[in-house]
Amino acid sequence: MVPHHPSSPSLAEVHASVGTRQTGFWRRLFAFSGPAYLVSVGYMDPGNWATDLEGGARFGYQLLWVLLMSNLMALLLQTLSARLGIIRGRDLAQACRETYPPLINYPLWVLCELAIAACDLAEILGAAIALNLLFHLPLLYGVLLTSLDALLILWLTRYGIRFIESLVLVLIVTIGGCFAYEIFLARPSLPDMATGLLPRLNSESLYVAIGILGATVMPHNLYLHSALVQTRRIGASLAEKQAACRFNFLDSALALNLALFVNAGILILAASTFFQHGLEVKEIQQAHLLLAPLLGTTLASVLFAVALLASGQSSTITGTMAGQIVMEGFVNLRIEPWLRRLLTRLLAITPAIITILVAGEAATYQLLILSQVLLSLQLPFAIIPLIHFTSDPQKMGPFANPLWVKCLAWATAAIIVVLNLRLAWQTLEPLGPWALLLSGPLLVLLAWVTASPWLPQPKAVKQLDTMPAADLPVICPPVYRTILLPLDHSDRDPVALSHASALARQHGAQLILLHVEQGVTSRVYGELSETAEVEEGSIYLGRLAKNLEDLGIRSQIRIIHEQHPRHAIITLAKQSQPDLIIMAAHGHTGIRDIIFGSTINAVRHNVSCPVLIVR
Repeated sequence: MVPHHPSSPSLAEVHASVGTRQTGFWRRLFAFSGPAYLVSVGYMDPGNWATDLEGGARFGYQLLWVLLMSNLMALLLQTLSARLGIIRGRDLAQACRETYPPLINYPLWVLCELAIAACDLAEILGAAIALNLLFHLPLLYGVLLTSLDALLILWLTRYGIRFIESLVLVLIVTIGGCFAYEIFLARPSLPDMATGLLPRLNSESLYVAIGILGATVMPHNLYLHSALVQTRRIGASLAEKQAACRFNFLDSALALNLALFVNAGILILAASTFFQHGLEVKEIQQAHLLLAPLLGTTLASVLFAVALLASGQSSTITGTMAGQIVMEGFVNLRIEPWLRRLLTRLLAITPAIITILVAGEAATYQLLILSQVLLSLQLPFAIIPLIHFTSDPQKMGPFANPLWVKCLAWATAAIIVVLNLRLAWQTLEPLGPWALLLSGPLLVLLAWVTASPWLPQPKAVKQLDTMPAADLPVICPPVYRTILLPLDHSDRDPVALSHASALARQHGAQLILLHVEQGVTSRVYGELSETAEVEEGSIYLGRLAKNLEDLGIRSQIRIIHEQHPRHAIITLAKQSQPDLIIMAAHGHTGIRDIIFGSTINAVRHNVSCPVLIVR
């Protein structure tokens, strides 16, 4: 594994520029709008369809209150996630890595990866079912075909974050329009809908209720939102951050209420058609077939399938981004985006293919519901750290959660934990002693994360090292006038700096200290980026330049915002025409070059000056 800089932002493939200094309320609101809509598609993905259909068909309108409660919880938690990204300039995964020891951090990462795989499973099955309904494509072939849409999404990101946000908004409007028409045809009972807002649960509806909760408040969305808000250009002043928090709250409220409308629409449609006629729905395909005779038009079935396809494709976009955020944030590992996405898809399609081959296509419906329950079981491990981080006055300053927000947040976490413990007890009780063996490690992990602020803290992850002047040795170099020195803020920097400073000091050469910022904010806003990572990187290079100045070495700092470091190095080399480029090698070849990318070979084949590679 080759780590990138510990403080690097995530989502390096985002390409766009979104300013927020427009005048007027509506112009600024439009500028900030977008991240929450990308997040909201996770609240209306095919997993929601399965749980909402199940809830409406079996229990009528009884679980409408669960949807409303879940949406309010989602609004609160997504607001906290956005504030973490705006104020601290960190996504939730990065904050976990910087706070928890590896013994805690790695299990949290594994649980989050499982949640993303479960979400991806729902997206694949939903899109495959939609293709089956629209074009009669066998479900197995649909699963294999939809596994390739990850590459399409990566290709579309080249058009910028605004293009992706617009595409997702079109898909959301398509879904909402389809269900608005179908609800109009179904003509549900308003008094019965009102009674569905009264909280009630029994042993039969608990499993579906937790599935709805897991499908609505999705753990990976908390990681995603804290990164997406950094795609907006936010100033460093208190007033600018307050404005960013306020507009992002409005963005979240609008987007999540639209998601609530879609989820409620699915449940209401199922209740007013299948439940009212005493029909049990065991798969989404069955719901599609029954809608036409119940609503009196085949258009209802077609719109149902179109909305399902739009749901699966829109959710794929967020899954792609969330996967990269989690891997880069938790384990400080950056691999090629296409490979990261294919690995996630492989984890997701494997259970889908096995289920179809062994249990048949009908079993995919229950697999969808199970995936949402798994999401809910992972929720506490994302929610509790988020509450701790946003309540810390040392890190959040005046933006730390006030007492009433803490009370609401902890109440939300308590409800989710209690429901999950009840479900776990129902599921594991028949296993006897094995139940403790399976649940014990998770309960210990959850208890540690909950109590961590009051426990003795292990040594924190080292975030940024500076290079003292004493570590810059002098050697006898040939004559050079300008030396280009790419730095990546890793343990390879001291070696490269030692060689470069020796050459520069001997012959009075100037060093060009180059660092490539690969994060989402840097890619979007370039030199206008104002995140904690960019600021720390500038401080790091500034200290190096000061150390070099103390040694009598002239230097200039260049920070370039580019997804691929090789492109930045080649471009700067052509512009500045250095006499020498000094690069530190990672030491990997072959398959690891394919996984992590190769920079040195691309540079030495595309520049005219010598390249000194040091190890």
